[in-house]
Amino acid sequence: MSAAVSGVVSVLAQAKINLYFTITGRRADGLHLVDSLVGFTTLGDTLTIRSGEPLDIVCNGPFAAGMPAPHKNLVYKAAQRLASAAGVPARAHITITKNLPVAAGIGGGSTDAATALRALVTLWGIEEGAVDMAAIGLSLGSDVPACLLGRTTYASGIGEVLEDAPVLPRAGVLLVNPGVALVTASVFGARRGGFNPADRLERAPADTTDMAAMLNERDNDLTDAAIRLCPVIRTVLAALRDAPGCRLARMTGSGATCFGLFDDAAAAIAAAPS
Repeated sequence: MSAAVSGVVSVLAQAKINLYFTITGRRADGLHLVDSLVGFTTLGDTLTIRSGEPLDIVCNGPFAAGMPAPHKNLVYKAAQRLASAAGVPARAHITITKNLPVAAGIGGGSTDAATALRALVTLWGIEEGAVDMAAIGLSLGSDVPACLLGRTTYASGIGEVLEDAPVLPRAGVLLVNPGVALVTASVFGARRGGFNPADRLERAPADTTDMAAMLNERDNDLTDAAIRLCPVIRTVLAALRDAPGCRLARMTGSGATCFGLFDDAAAAIAAAPS
């Protein structure tokens, strides 16, 4: 066991986006098999963690009202499970500044939990390899393993099988959420039709235009189901497609957040609604 680190750390929990999302099958237990190219943005929640205090979660920020009670928060569960696996006391006061909407398809809860796990390993002095972080992550949710990795990756299985993805060009991303929460299980339940084969990028894209063209050959297999539950998603996608400079408009995850892909951050900011 390494020495625990006292003090306060502040870390960014980056929003994830599914650049494409393919449903490839279904397991006997009912969980769907997927193949997705997962990327991360520079937008996210901020976690401020004070070690050595009784475990507690406090939320503030523009989307704090949608957060569950502290003991039901995924960050709380992550801390408990890490402490149990490592045999250390679960002592940390964690403030989540919630800049990302809840139940929005951008992995808000998952990236918060993953970010907390990485920070607590250091704060609690847990040696590398002493606990199975991937297993803890998957026990919390299918998006957590990719969020633990924190970089562009292919995710398959139920989200736990991570494989190297090509280096993608930097691009501007505009996230638009219509203010409607969608429950992932409900979106999967509303989906109709069969399954599709995995169709990964055949090479690394040369630039944003090339990346958008390659992604346009793929899709998000949950889009139609999400639109049936939340028709305004169709309006959001249409508005993004009409935005000047938008190379690709797509829903991420199970929705309802959609994203537009632009050449750079300046173009994305210019296209944002005032």
